[in-house]
This record gives sequence, structure tokens and C-alpha cells, in this order.
Amino acid sequence: MPAKPYTHQIDILPADIDFMGHVNNARYLGWVQDAVLSHWRNIAPAEAVASRAWVALKHEITYRKPAFLEDTVIARTVLESTKGARAFYHTVIERGEEVLAEISSSWCCIDAETLRPARIGEEIAKIFFPRDEPGNG
Repeated sequence: MPAKPYTHQIDILPADIDFMGHVNNARYLGWVQDAVLSHWRNIAPAEAVASRAWVALKHEITYRKPAFLEDTVIARTVLESTKGARAFYHTVIERGEEVLAEISSSWCCIDAETLRPARIGEEIAKIFFPRDEPGNG
């Protein structure tokens, strides 16, 4: 069962706009990274945030509509699952009710000191995937 969705506000900057007058496709990768890392920093315990980092392993992006400088855009990201040192996210970039892009990505948790893969572990996973109270189905 996926974790609760996390919403991350996106600020579109003039440097994000390409020669066609809309946000350059490459900028969406930065937005996904910003959303995933914000999710980690705002949910994980401080000691885990301090001792671990994340590197992207894979992104699959489906572009639906362009974004423009004046748009109000958010990234809604969901941690779908974890396995060992890997985390799997689904992120939707939205402008109001419009979906601008959908991104499936996988990430590797690493030890901030050794830069080696670090298992996410049950103690951290349970924070992101809280179990329902007994009797709540």
C-alpha cells in the first residue's frame, strides 16, 4: 500500500523557460528530485536525514502539457514502496486540475559518510507507511 501523498510547491523561474516559451523538459527532473528530497526531509527522523542521502537510479517521464512562467504548479509525490536500499516514487506535476507530467522514479538510499547503499529498514519505512489502527480495516 503506498504512503500518503506529499505535496511540494514548485516555483517556476525565468531560467526554466526555453526558446519555445515554456518550461524546458529537463527542468521536470529537478522538480521531481526537489519533491522527493523534500518528502524525505519533512517525514524522516532528523538522525536519518543527517546520516543518509539519496541518488536517482531511474526516471520515466510522460509529458502531458507544457508549463509556463506564470503558472502555479505543484508536485504530488507518493512513495509507493521500498526494497532494501531502494525507494520507488510516483510523482504527478499539476497545474490546478491539469496533469502536466507523470514520473515514475527509483532512488537509492546511501550512507552520507561512506556513500555506499544503506538499507532503509523497517524503523524508517514504518514512518512512511503507517499501519491502520486495529479495526479500521
